[in-house]
Amino acid sequence: MARSELFHVGIVVPDIEAATRRFTELLGTEWGPVVEMPNTFRWANGDDVTLPNFKMCYSRSGPHLELIEEKPGSPWVCNEHSNLHHIGFYSDTVVPSSEKLTSLRCPLEITGHDPESDANIWWYHRDPLGVRIEFIDHQFMQVMNDMMFDGAAAIDAPVIVPGL
Repeated sequence: MARSELFHVGIVVPDIEAATRRFTELLGTEWGPVVEMPNTFRWANGDDVTLPNFKMCYSRSGPHLELIEEKPGSPWVCNEHSNLHHIGFYSDTVVPSSEKLTSLRCPLEITGHDPESDANIWWYHRDPLGVRIEFIDHQFMQVMNDMMFDGAAAIDAPVIVPGL
C-alpha cells in the first residue's frame, strides 16, 4: 500500500447529542457540528441503500473521534462487544489498498456511493475481529474538513474514483 494517513476512529452511539456531552465531560473533547444528511452506501453485492437522517460528528483535534448515531438495519449499530466501529485512513491509493485488504481476508463490506456520479468516496472492509478498516480517498480531505468543522454536508462535485 502507498501512503495512508490515520484520520479518525469511528464509534457508533445510541444518541449522538448525549455522546458528545459525555465525551466532553470525560475527555474535554471539543466537537464540530452534528451533521445530519442522507447517506447512500453500496453493499459489496452491489445493492444500494440510502439512510435518511444519518447523523455524525467529528472531534476538532486529530486523530479525530467520529461519532455516528446508531441506525438499526445498517452497518451502524451498537453491539454487545464494543461500539468501536472502524478505523479510518486517508489513502492516495484506495483501490490497491482495498484489494490488499481483501487479499488479507478482510473483505469489502460497503462503499460510500454517490448515485449521481457513480463515485465511491469511502470503503469499509470488515475484519474477522469485527472492526472495520475505512479508506477515504485522499482527494476528499478538504470536503471532509469542510463537513467536520463547517457543517457543509454536500459534496458539490464528487470526483469519480475508478474501481470497486
